Amino acid sequence: MLKTPDPIDVHVGQRVRARRKMLGLSQTELGNELGVTFQQVQKYERGTNRIGSSRLFKMSNTLDVPVAYFFEGAETKLPGYDEASVLDDDVFTKQETQELVEAYYRIADPRIRKKVLGLARLLSSGVDEYGM
Repeated sequence: MLKTPDPIDVHVGQRVRARRKMLGLSQTELGNELGVTFQQVQKYERGTNRIGSSRLFKMSNTLDVPVAYFFEGAETKLPGYDEASVLDDDVFTKQETQELVEAYYRIADPRIRKKVLGLARLLSSGVDEYGM
């Protein structure tokens, strides 16, 4: 009998993949940082292999996110979750988000990146206020 991956493991794997791609890392590069093969990274990303706590901690440091990042939205995978209460899809899996983050990290000067972030925050906070 074929065992299907746990939905939470699949969710965590999807978050690993999204973040890895946002940073422009290959599976091989991430594997090298973690001391595993790219095939193991593939299995993590598919949710077929669970990520142990120490490896997840190392992964969070490598991908520069808190451990909690991997579990954000995981409650949507639990039985009985009411999807009607969710307003938006996972923004991090959208192509537009990935392209925006990739472009942002191509800005070499950290001061300019900070200004771009400030501008985005300013524009997003003033959308309703200025009728844009």
